[in-house]
Amino acid sequence: MSEVHAARRDRLRDRCSVAGAAAVLVSRPANVRYLTGCAPAGSVLLIGPGPLDALVHRRSPSEEPAEGRQPEDVRAVVLPSPDGDPAVAAAELAAAELAATGPAAACLAVEEHHLTVARHRAIGSIAPGLRLSDLGGAVEQLRLVKDGQEIAALRIAAEIADQALGELLESILVGRTERHLALELERRLVDHGADGPAFPTHVGTGPHSGAARHVPTDRRVEEGDLLTVSLGACYRGYRCEVARTFVIGTSPADWQIELYDLVFAAQRAGREALAPGVACRDVDLAARRVLASTGHGDAAGEATGYGVGLEIGEDPRLSPAAMGKLDACVPVTVEPGVHLPDRGGVRIGDTLVVRPSADGGPELLTITTKELLAL
Repeated sequence: MSEVHAARRDRLRDRCSVAGAAAVLVSRPANVRYLTGCAPAGSVLLIGPGPLDALVHRRSPSEEPAEGRQPEDVRAVVLPSPDGDPAVAAAELAAAELAATGPAAACLAVEEHHLTVARHRAIGSIAPGLRLSDLGGAVEQLRLVKDGQEIAALRIAAEIADQALGELLESILVGRTERHLALELERRLVDHGADGPAFPTHVGTGPHSGAARHVPTDRRVEEGDLLTVSLGACYRGYRCEVARTFVIGTSPADWQIELYDLVFAAQRAGREALAPGVACRDVDLAARRVLASTGHGDAAGEATGYGVGLEIGEDPRLSPAAMGKLDACVPVTVEPGVHLPDRGGVRIGDTLVVRPSADGGPELLTITTKELLAL
């Protein structure tokens, strides 16, 4: 992968050079990992102007699997004190190297959307000879379309999430708390080879079911409850998401079946709308239109889905106000849901990769059954 990461840095270097930047400071952790395969906590990446790019660390890299391995073609610069700011140190390093080899009024591109005002000011004060410019979302744009190795990592993450969820469905659930179930799922993810959960696992029962991003509580699972689980695995930095809803211990009530069938139809409409060249908002509309047909459009939430990769919630966003169109090889979630206050609800979500129809259409990565099972 070192050649892949080097090629990514070269693409960013060329783009910034055209814009007049002699060096680039990348501080957002997911972007650092995308460009190096390594992102120890707090580290930043300096691209140019020296003979080698540099990763600036607070402490010596640990090479933990979750952080990735320090690349051989990137310098490791460790601060003398862990209290120092790697971004400020990287800017000082860039200023020194540019003063020796670069133009008199060199430009350093920084990620203003990630830096705090205080850090931005500190960078400017430590390197007064550098002109700071905004890198914007240049790295995020490079990250949008995934290569084969990235998608392979996402497939494995999805397999791990499916395994953990499948094992939970075979256990006794009545009487256990939402919090307990969430912790068990996260343990199972690690047992099956994940770096860890892709995000805090959401488990909602009874009146909490179907609620987006519900934080698990000490409520216990009861007979007749709807149970919604949303979880994901992180594998080599890449993250997936799967959401399913089940009924506990008995045949579902008529209203539960009707609501489940509605959300299932909406999710299927969203999945089938995925294709290169389709407007992101049209995918949301396809799912939202189904829910609105029975008066549940307002309960659908802000978005039907979003991109996934090194982060959960990357671009593109599948929402009514989303701009842009889908590209091939872009992984996204499609996860509509309806939550009825004080009653509960249903959420069904998958991770898919956008593919053209000639290649079979969208590739489904999460394959846990979407039947309304009685557990």
